Amino acid sequence: MKKYVVVGLGVQGLKRIKHLKKSNVITVDPFKKSDYNYLELVPKNLYNAVIICVPDSDKEKIIEFCIKNKKHFLIEKPFPFLKEKRTKFFSNLAKKNKVIGYIAYNHRFEPNFKELKKILLKNEIGKIYSCKLFYGNGTSQLVKKSPWRDKGLGVIGDLGSHLLDICNYWFNVKPKKYEYFNYSRFENKAPDHSKIIFRENNILFDLEMTLCMWRNHFTCDILGEKGSAHIYSLCKWDETHLIIRKRTFPSGKPKERIYKLKMDDPTWEKELIYFKKLIKNKKYQSFEKDIWINNLFKMILRKIK
Repeated sequence: MKKYVVVGLGVQGLKRIKHLKKSNVITVDPFKKSDYNYLELVPKNLYNAVIICVPDSDKEKIIEFCIKNKKHFLIEKPFPFLKEKRTKFFSNLAKKNKVIGYIAYNHRFEPNFKELKKILLKNEIGKIYSCKLFYGNGTSQLVKKSPWRDKGLGVIGDLGSHLLDICNYWFNVKPKKYEYFNYSRFENKAPDHSKIIFRENNILFDLEMTLCMWRNHFTCDILGEKGSAHIYSLCKWDETHLIIRKRTFPSGKPKERIYKLKMDDPTWEKELIYFKKLIKNKKYQSFEKDIWINNLFKMILRKIK
């Protein structure tokens, strides 16, 4: 079995390594103790997949190297901030070279997120009126100390990309514009708090993200004609709850179904398993969703400037 190359030994890279057998990993980092300083130095016969955990500015050249050398790759979100034509070029070349390129959004593998997806597909809460998401953590000072993180989109690219991906995962939406957007720089040079509101498929989406939430927290409130769905917290932080409420007509206390989970974060391992299955089953990935997210981010970045 050929090995995986993990490029970048920061927080994300170390998390990925944790869920791979050490004997099956080759590490690459020019600044930390690793097997090789650069991916180009790793003998190509030793591996067939690369896990890319580097700053956004370094992603494009590594993706291009992987595709041209027919190496599958998993890259931490978001996809590099490229022109749409360049992204489509990578997508087409990857398929031509039979390369699986997967953009990692590990929250898709959060157990209650997956359960909610099933409930939505069953239309249990009927026509959806609105979806409100909040994602906050208290990393503003850590970001401030990191020159490559405290710039550009800030929290919007970091946490906002997750929220947009969740909307796509649950509702298959790809909005081309927003109705409302604001941001603040409370403690950072780049935005550390933001709100984005848009409508798609007659659903109102309200997304809020911040680096200034001193106790990490996530909430979801989805309102529908037959009831509502609510999520509190993520597995990586605390006990997480999924609550499904069935509406009582004409008005009254709804019936509730509650799913409670307290466990270690399973998303990293499950996402790697998913990536391996994509390779095994030769399921080539389109970057259409990432083009949509980047186009929306470009609109937002122009307003930030």
